[in-house]
Amino acid sequence: MDKYSNFEALIAEQTEGRDFRVRVALREGAMVASIAPHGGAIEPGTSELAIAIAGNQLSFAVFEGTKATQNRELHITSTNFDEPRCIEVVAGARTAVAIHGENSQEATVFTGGADMMLRSHINNALLDAGFTVREHENPNLQGKSPLNICNRGTNGAGVQLELSRGLRNTFFESLNAAGRARQTQEFHQFVDAVHQGLSRAGLL
Repeated sequence: MDKYSNFEALIAEQTEGRDFRVRVALREGAMVASIAPHGGAIEPGTSELAIAIAGNQLSFAVFEGTKATQNRELHITSTNFDEPRCIEVVAGARTAVAIHGENSQEATVFTGGADMMLRSHINNALLDAGFTVREHENPNLQGKSPLNICNRGTNGAGVQLELSRGLRNTFFESLNAAGRARQTQEFHQFVDAVHQGLSRAGLL
C-alpha cells in the first residue's frame, strides 16, 4: 500500500531537493520517452537505466528518491503517478518505455505494457542478448491499464520492464548510490538490447 495516492499528497509532506528530485529531457522529434517513475533509492538502478536508454536521442523522465532512509514511502503506483513534468514528457512522445524494480532474486525481466508489438520486439531483442524474459504473474505488475504512466503517450500504449533485484544486482557494483555509479558489462548489454528492440519497431 502506497503512503501517497498522488503527487499532490506527496509534496504536502516531502520536499523537492531534499527528499526527491525530478530530471527530465523533452527532445524534439523523439518518438519514445524512457522513464523511471520510481528511480533513485526507491527502486535502485531504474533511473540510471532509463537515462542510459534515452541516451542523446530519446526523451526521458525520472522521479528519484533521495532521502537518507525510507525512500519506499515515495512510491506512487504507476496508475496514479502524476508528477507534472514527467507526465508532460510522456505526453510529448508517441510511446514510453518504463523501467521498474521488482524484488525477486532470480535474474529476470518481467515485460508488460499495452503495446504488444513493441513488447514483442523488445522481448525478442532481450532474449537474443541472453536475458530471461517473461510476464509477471501479478496482474498489478503487467502494466496493462490505460492509466499506467507507460501507456500515456500519444498512441495510448507503451512497455513496462520490471527488472528483478537479482538482475539489477548484476548491472552495478552494488545497488547503493556509490555502487550504481559503477556499471557492468551486463548493464550496457541490457541497454543495447532495448535499443535493438526499439530499432526493430522503427522507433529509434
